[in-house]
Amino acid sequence: MCDSCGCNVTPGNQHLAYKPVQAGTSAVTVLKKLLAHNDDQAGHNRSHFDTRGILTINLMSSPGSGKTALLEATIDALKDEFRIAVIEGDLETENDAARIRARGVPAYQITTGSACHLDAHMVHDALHHLDLSQVDILFVENVGNLVCPASFDLGQHRNVTLLSVTEGDDKPAKYPVMFRAADVVVLSKIDLLAVLDDFVPARAEQCLRQLASTVPLLQLSARKGQGMAAWYDWLRSELVAQRARVLAGQTVKPYIQTDGLKLHGHAEVS
Repeated sequence: MCDSCGCNVTPGNQHLAYKPVQAGTSAVTVLKKLLAHNDDQAGHNRSHFDTRGILTINLMSSPGSGKTALLEATIDALKDEFRIAVIEGDLETENDAARIRARGVPAYQITTGSACHLDAHMVHDALHHLDLSQVDILFVENVGNLVCPASFDLGQHRNVTLLSVTEGDDKPAKYPVMFRAADVVVLSKIDLLAVLDDFVPARAEQCLRQLASTVPLLQLSARKGQGMAAWYDWLRSELVAQRARVLAGQTVKPYIQTDGLKLHGHAEVS
């Protein structure tokens, strides 16, 4: 977590950060309060989703790894099977939301300004612009960044981390927080492996497994349609599991790194 660069303060929570505080209050205390407020809001968001049986997925990766292309292919394949909506996060522009809307799916764009991640407050504001009664799966495409998005609970149920073959195959070792947070890792743009012989999928998987991660590693190309069936099957199984949790009065939280290597989440909560 970036306790020094100021990225904890976002357009969604700055009204909480700048309230008057008692003399002698440390910056660490303020940041802890911000995280507590974020977690409270995330729980509130998740209750919105659970009440309606919505599966919410947080997509995370570096910029240009293919998150939006994956969403476009997913919408084309599954929009007649499931009702899909998307929340997009970028520093500026509505480019990605426009791409999603062109597929006939509702999308709301969050522009964060200088904030390098989404937080639960921004997602909550976005929910007021979507008809959740008409949604089965909600995707949140986080800001392109391999660090900070993994540290903020948005109210999602599952985290998906993309690793493109145009990046180094050692990324899981270099950015362990992001890959430890993943419920599934998507190795994207595999159609380019023929010309990117310095990327070795087996080496990427070895780096992932060295983090003690046992999550699925799905290799696919959204543009060429390679390996997409496994991704669609994963989504179907997760939606079935979410609906079963709702019937049992339970929910599930994602892994979120709070300090050091301490992780919380993936708890089935009544």
